[in-house]
Amino acid sequence: MAGTELFGNEERKEVMDVLETGVLFRYGHDSQRNGVWKAKTFEQEFSTYLGAKHTHFCASGTAADSLSLACCGIGYGDEVIVPPYTFIAPIEAVLVAGAIPVFAELDETLCLSPEGIEKAITPRTKAVLIIQVFGSMGRMDEILAVCEKHNLILIEDAAPALGGSYKGKMLGNFGKMSAFSFDYYKIITAGEGGAVATNDDELYDRAHKYSDHGHDHIGNARGAEQHPILGYNFRGSELGAAVVLAQLRKLPYIIEKQRAHQNVLKQVLNEFPEIRLRNVPDEAGDSATFLSFFLPNPEKAIKVFDEFQKEELSASYWYRNNFHYHRQWGHLKEMKSIFNLPVMKMANAPDYRNLEVPQSDEIMQRLMMTQIMVTWSEEELNTLASKMRSAIKKALK
Repeated sequence: MAGTELFGNEERKEVMDVLETGVLFRYGHDSQRNGVWKAKTFEQEFSTYLGAKHTHFCASGTAADSLSLACCGIGYGDEVIVPPYTFIAPIEAVLVAGAIPVFAELDETLCLSPEGIEKAITPRTKAVLIIQVFGSMGRMDEILAVCEKHNLILIEDAAPALGGSYKGKMLGNFGKMSAFSFDYYKIITAGEGGAVATNDDELYDRAHKYSDHGHDHIGNARGAEQHPILGYNFRGSELGAAVVLAQLRKLPYIIEKQRAHQNVLKQVLNEFPEIRLRNVPDEAGDSATFLSFFLPNPEKAIKVFDEFQKEELSASYWYRNNFHYHRQWGHLKEMKSIFNLPVMKMANAPDYRNLEVPQSDEIMQRLMMTQIMVTWSEEELNTLASKMRSAIKKALK
């Protein structure tokens, strides 16, 4: 992914700033720091980048999902509408919160559809957790309208689409709270790390307290701080914040290069009438981490995938991917947990072994995706375009 392509002196400098102070903890020790506050600095710059009022840096994207759910009051027995196409972390966060994941259908944006959300709503539904998948967004105007109609909280996991926007508004600003990940396979990375963002003062106040065992962070003596709420440890370290701070400053360049490279490969796909590009509700806002497209049927999608593999091109056929689609989530469907999750004891819990999302299955069976790299040279990009053209011709002949 983009972040791992661009490690350099900038990341080293930020990390050395921290190591030279000897303060790896994000709170306190003011006199030792020499003014070095990497988590705080990242939070300020990330908020500015997003156009959000508040950011809180935390331990991981999964922690950010859990933090968002907790701050929004999601807990025991609440139903949360989720997609069947995502890395499973947001689903796990719902389960650990004591809530019930309820799966709804996708559309060709590859995100939850407003129609799917509407059909999944019950009297117990409290929130919708949308994942902005692989660079782009769902049909946000309609999704927001559904949530408003039914008084549902929208939580936005925008980790896979950082840098994307919809109608000029950065993704991560549409939910009551949003979650981001900075793990090794994200657009910017700290190896591990995450953040939540919100425009709600009360939710931010909950976030910084809950992620640090309920500490109120008032005053400059940690041992004298009060604990007005119960919390947990979702803290991020100064070292992680240092790395992702340097990466954040490279994000505009990353997005610019990804969009230019994606556009070249889009032109190749447009040569084939049988291929249809993913529905991107605001094409100008695609962060262009991947190029997603549909074939007329599963057989042709698999043929294209196979030919891409032969040409050693980046290729993902998510319908049979081990991680990102519900068909491979046997551990969820059989509830293979090392402890009793609340959902396992609820009479009204869904039987995930019988999960059916036929519209999503039909879409995913036709989907192909290729990754966009930042550091391709013009020569490399032209070679890839030529190989892609050749592979598709062979698959569709």
